[in-house]
Amino acid sequence: MKVLIAMSGGVDSSVAAKLLVDGGNECVGATMKLYSDSDAGIVSNGHTCCSIDDVDDARRVALKLNIPYYVFNFKDGFKEKIIDKFINSYLSGVTPNPCIDCNRYMKFDKLFERAEALGCDHIATGHYVRREEVDGKFVLKKAVDKSKDQSYVLYFLDQERLSKLLFPLGDLEKSKTRAIAEASGFLNAAKPDSQDICFVPDGKYADAIERLIGKTPPIGDYVDKSGNVLGKHKGITHYTLGQHKRLGLGKENKMFVVKIDAAKNTVTLGNEEDLYSKECIVTDVNYVSGEAPSYPFRCKAKTRYRQEEQPATVYECDEGIRIVFDQPQRAVTPGQSAVLYDGDIVLGGGTIKA
Repeated sequence: MKVLIAMSGGVDSSVAAKLLVDGGNECVGATMKLYSDSDAGIVSNGHTCCSIDDVDDARRVALKLNIPYYVFNFKDGFKEKIIDKFINSYLSGVTPNPCIDCNRYMKFDKLFERAEALGCDHIATGHYVRREEVDGKFVLKKAVDKSKDQSYVLYFLDQERLSKLLFPLGDLEKSKTRAIAEASGFLNAAKPDSQDICFVPDGKYADAIERLIGKTPPIGDYVDKSGNVLGKHKGITHYTLGQHKRLGLGKENKMFVVKIDAAKNTVTLGNEEDLYSKECIVTDVNYVSGEAPSYPFRCKAKTRYRQEEQPATVYECDEGIRIVFDQPQRAVTPGQSAVLYDGDIVLGGGTIKA
């Protein structure tokens, strides 16, 4: 079969490409150029994807594998759908997940368009996740290497997309992936994994927003749950739910951000116990199978990438679904994703509203 391989320049997508080439497939490598390094104020540090250095690394691997290689320019769409949404979310007091948005609204959509134009039957990525066909339907499952599992960021996939997607690394341990890269002579065999948002390589989200919008968000009041003023914050873009560092209130003050109100420009502070909640509303819900289980249903759910899944009951509601956890969960954050699991199988997920 003919496969378009998404190559980020990292070791994972490089090994995915090698495995498919070794399997006798006709392969085409592709990197998506989504932003200008200079526009984002970026100096490559090896912890992001899609930089100029990454393109060079991907091209070298494609040359070594003797496969065609393309760089697709999608900067305009990326700014509108990902960067602008990232900025507007923080200005609205919401903590977004731009990497999920990028996969959902940019990378896969655009890759499928280009795959069709190039006559490719399938698309492959270096994600650590498994795809299996069961009783005529495709299921999305956690990777064998649970420490690298990326199923959380792919909950939005549907049957049409899964029917054409390949994940060659789903059954591999990360150590095996690096060993294959080293044995293959790939220069990126020891390259660090991507960790930061690509257009915020230093992890300083507030600074990036100020640079991108050209102004500093206004300072406002820290308040307690009763509305009493406790001090001044630096602008709501500096904060997220559960934060307790860099509040500027002194080391002896063990308070946490428990609410951000953009309309009032206030940041509410409280105690550790104020961060816990038993339920959340989730909107923009997708079920991988194409249909929802019968409500209410039991499953496990997680609201953060590195969180262990937690037992919960899911109910239908006007806005989407309501997830009620068996035990209170810490810092369930609006703008992040809630993903539902049945064992290793990803049922689906959506965006946390409240």
